[in-house]
Amino acid sequence: MKTTWNSSIAIATARITTGRSRVGFTLIELLVVIAIIAILAGMLLPSLAKAKTKSQGIFCMNNLKHLMIAWRMYADDFRDILVGAEDGLTGRPNWCSGQLNFTANTRANWDVTANVTVSPIFPYCGKNTAIFKCPADKATVLAQNQRVPRVRSNSMSQVFGHGSWLPNSTYRTYTKYGDMTVVPPVKVWVLVDEHPDSINDAAFANQMVEPNQMSQARIIDYPASYHNGACGFAFADGHSEIHKWVDSRTKVAVTYTGNLTLNVPSANNQDVLWLAQRTSARR
Repeated sequence: MKTTWNSSIAIATARITTGRSRVGFTLIELLVVIAIIAILAGMLLPSLAKAKTKSQGIFCMNNLKHLMIAWRMYADDFRDILVGAEDGLTGRPNWCSGQLNFTANTRANWDVTANVTVSPIFPYCGKNTAIFKCPADKATVLAQNQRVPRVRSNSMSQVFGHGSWLPNSTYRTYTKYGDMTVVPPVKVWVLVDEHPDSINDAAFANQMVEPNQMSQARIIDYPASYHNGACGFAFADGHSEIHKWVDSRTKVAVTYTGNLTLNVPSANNQDVLWLAQRTSARR
């Protein structure tokens, strides 16, 4: 009986010892697990990136909507007169002065007190500097020995300025909110996310083109396209939206250098027509 008991203990001990010797993975098993993880990561990362971009788009629309509320409140307080898209308009202050580039010695790039906090619409937007910039815009400059974000990524339609690129001799510009009658406010865009390498002053110029003129289409300033090939717009009626571009020539890669050639031919570009149809109308 004792012998049988001892034999059972010996067998159990051997099994435990054998089991312990098998704890862990072999090299082949580790390689298989790593390969599976890599495959899953390759499948999931693009979806996660798109989800992040979509989330940024939502924040972008929210920022634009708040800016539009401020834009309209200013007009309500100043007898329907709209802020300008450029300097030099009689009786109409520029909604945001200053030229952006990528140099450290330009305060307008990195110091919100240079232009943003003195904007005529700033008191109407909760004094929130963050809404002047799309969260997807990663443009930075070196300032005071550190890398800091630029302060603005939005620009205003030239129809609220001089409108020289339209040209204004043929197409309408708007001084008062009530001027938007031929094209209703719901179809007049006011603010846009501008391409980081295109943005300079706070006015966005686009050419007016009609369906029978598409061979003459040009891109003056470039819109952004970092929302999965789309960018944010805010319209005069107060709504904002993300619009997806259809022509690859509109979706220029970002270099964050400012070295982007503007005012280029873009024949038959439907994006140019889409913008024009939501910008102005013939006089």
